[in-house]
Amino acid sequence: QVVLVESGGGVVQAGDSLRLSCTASGLTFSTYSMGWFRQAPGKNRTFVAAISSRGTNTYYTDSVKGRFTTSRDNARNTLYLQMNSLEPEDTAVYSCAVGRYYGSIRSSAYDYWGQGTQVTVSS
Repeated sequence: QVVLVESGGGVVQAGDSLRLSCTASGLTFSTYSMGWFRQAPGKNRTFVAAISSRGTNTYYTDSVKGRFTTSRDNARNTLYLQMNSLEPEDTAVYSCAVGRYYGSIRSSAYDYWGQGTQVTVSS
């Protein structure tokens, strides 16, 4: 049984930073690409970032490039999302997901999902 658990969300002010974590179990973590998605209130879930299985390749949606960095520690089965210079528009529930292949921005290309962690950025 694959389980993904996100943590690290919270309420911050614009310009602050947060680091999200996603701990995985029930799979050989190091062999899977991973992704981050977010869902703002009243909106569809959208792609944020992806990382290849070894962490050598990353890809970001345009709105977070230069501000967010995803990384992974395969020895700890953990995925990270470092978010800097946060903006109110970043307010959303952030979820990690296991990808079938690296780099897809479509949620249909991801098979397992965490429950999400809330990030709220006040102006």
